[in-house]
Amino acid sequence: MKRKITDDQRRRRVRRALSIRKKIEGTAERPRLAVFKSSKHIYVQVINDIDAQTIASASSVDKEARGTFAGLKKSEVAEKVGALVAERAKAKGVDGVVFDRKGWPYHGRLVALAKGARDAGLKF
Repeated sequence: MKRKITDDQRRRRVRRALSIRKKIEGTAERPRLAVFKSSKHIYVQVINDIDAQTIASASSVDKEARGTFAGLKKSEVAEKVGALVAERAKAKGVDGVVFDRKGWPYHGRLVALAKGARDAGLKF
């Protein structure tokens, strides 16, 4: 049985996200790795907050990578998306990032995404 997300749970997560976001800032040397996850997909961006620029991005709905995700579990897809965003960021000259999990607990798909990015050579 699926659990329904209540307004109170969503409000608490957004409040945590805003609290975390006040402390995290991406620079040109260490941009912010921002993650959004829905119930089906995961989206990642490498953002330079000073210039307000997205350096690289990847998601589970990317046209060029979507075929490689067929038949995989969501955590396995997250790991591949992490590796994909790391490759794209390294191609743009980014070696290290600051991880912004947007209020989500560091568990499950976020751990898999971080593992994929680290294995591809991105430093947190």
